[in-house]
Amino acid sequence: MKTIEHWINGAATAAGSTRTAPVYDPATGQQQARVLLAEASDVDTAVAAASKAFQAWGNSSLTQRIRVMFAFRELLVKHETDLAKIISSEHGKVIDDARGEIVRGREVVEYACGIADALKGSFSDQVSRDVDVHNFRQPLGVVAGITPFNFPIMVPLWMHPIAIATGNTFILKPSERDPSASRLVAELYAEAGLPEGVFNVVNGDKTAVDAILDHPGIAAVSFVGSTPIAKYVHERGTATGKRVQALGGAKNHAVVLPDADLEYAANHLTAAAFGSAGQRCMAISIGVAVGSAGDDLVQILRRKAGEVKVGPGQDASNDMGPVVTQAARERVINSVESGARQGATVVVDGRGLTVEGHEEGFFVGPSLLDHLTTDMDAYREEIFGPVLGIVRVDTVDEAIAVINDNPYGNGTAIFTASGEAARKFQREVTVGMIGVNVPIPVPMSYYSFGGWKDSLIGDSPIHGPDGVRFYTRAKTVTTRWPHTEAAFNFPTAN
Repeated sequence: MKTIEHWINGAATAAGSTRTAPVYDPATGQQQARVLLAEASDVDTAVAAASKAFQAWGNSSLTQRIRVMFAFRELLVKHETDLAKIISSEHGKVIDDARGEIVRGREVVEYACGIADALKGSFSDQVSRDVDVHNFRQPLGVVAGITPFNFPIMVPLWMHPIAIATGNTFILKPSERDPSASRLVAELYAEAGLPEGVFNVVNGDKTAVDAILDHPGIAAVSFVGSTPIAKYVHERGTATGKRVQALGGAKNHAVVLPDADLEYAANHLTAAAFGSAGQRCMAISIGVAVGSAGDDLVQILRRKAGEVKVGPGQDASNDMGPVVTQAARERVINSVESGARQGATVVVDGRGLTVEGHEEGFFVGPSLLDHLTTDMDAYREEIFGPVLGIVRVDTVDEAIAVINDNPYGNGTAIFTASGEAARKFQREVTVGMIGVNVPIPVPMSYYSFGGWKDSLIGDSPIHGPDGVRFYTRAKTVTTRWPHTEAAFNFPTAN
C-alpha cells in the first residue's frame, strides 16, 4: 500500500516517523493509502531545514521571489487536472468543485506575484530639520500552517504563497485525511525554482500540531478548522510568543425576502448548501425565509434538492460526492434525526441514500429541514454536511436578529431586489463576509478572508493585505546626516 511521506528540505522523507493513519477513498469506503504521522523530532528536522533556508531566502531579492511565484502559478495551471483528481480521490468532492478550489487558491498566488507593491514602505521627508523617516517590512522567519481536510489545496494556498513571497520559510501540516495534494504542491515549488527548505510538508495528527505550537523556532502559525481547535491553537501558540491566525467554524445564514427572485435564490441556496457535500466553512446551512417567501421557497428547494445527482466525485456527471469519512456520514444522519425528533419538518431526507456500485462509500443525500428553530440541535451545531435548515421569520429585522444572536459570524447573504434592505442588512449584521444576491461571499485574494465572533479567534484574517501584515513586521527608521553638533533635546518639528 502506498505510503505518503513528509517533504523536508526539498525531498520526500520518512524522517523518524513510525506511526501511520489510513487515507480512504470516500466513494468506495476503502483505504487507498497510509500517511506517516510526524513525531516532535520530525518537526524539529523540518524547523532546522527551514531555519537554514531562511538565512538566504529572507535576504533574497523581490525579483527572485516573484519569479518563483510566476513559475509556480504556471505549474498550478499545467497540473490543475492532476491536482483535481487527487483532491477528489481523497476528499470525495466532484472534479469540477476541486478545480474551483484550485482556481481560488491560485488567485492568492497571483496576488503574491505582485507582492512588491504590497511590501512598499513609506517615506516622509524633512519631518524635522534635516531629519527624514521611512519604514519597511521584513519577514518573520520560519512560519507554519495547520490546514483542514475540506480544502486540501485552497486553504494552504491562502497561506504559504504570501508567507514565502514576503521572505519567510514555511512548514505545512495538512489534514491527514487528504494529504497527497500538498505533496504535489511541494514538487511543483521545487520545479518552479524554490530553494530547498523554503517549503516543507510535515504530515501528522495532534502530536505534530502541538510540536508546531510549542517549537521556539517557529515565529507564527496560521490555522483553519473548527472553533474549539482554533481556540486551542490560539491559546497555546500565543502562550509561546507566536503570532497566530486562527479561523474557526461557521453557521452561515442566507436571508430570502419576498421580493427576491425565488427561483434564483433557491438555485444558489441549493448549490451553496449541497456543493462539496456541505463541507465548506462558507456553505449556507441556514436559510432564513422572511414573511410570504417561506412556502414558495421551500417548494422550489424541495424540487432542486431532488435534482442533485450524488455519486463518485471522479464522475463528471455528478453534482455532489460523498462526505469525507464514515463518522462524518453518521454525524449528518444524526443531525437530520435530531431535527425530526425536536419538531422540524423533514422535507427532503438524504439519510437512506445508497449509490449503486458504491454501497460502502460515505454517501448521504441532500436533506432539507423546514420550520427549524434556534433552540434545535440541527440549528445550533455545525453539521458540516449536506443539510439545509429553514428558519421562518416575519421581518428583515427579525432575520438580522437571528443572525446576530448566533455565536458564529463567518459569512452571510441576503437575496432581495431592494437596495434599501440590502444596505440595512450589510450595515447591521455582525458577520465578517456578506453577500448581496451572492450566496458564498469569499473575497478575492486582494481582500482578506475572515469572520467575526467565534469564526475568528484573535484579530488576524487570512491572505490579502492582512496576510502580508501577518507574515511581516515593520521597521521605522528616523535618519539624520549631521553636519552640526548633536542637540540634547528630543527632535521636533521646527
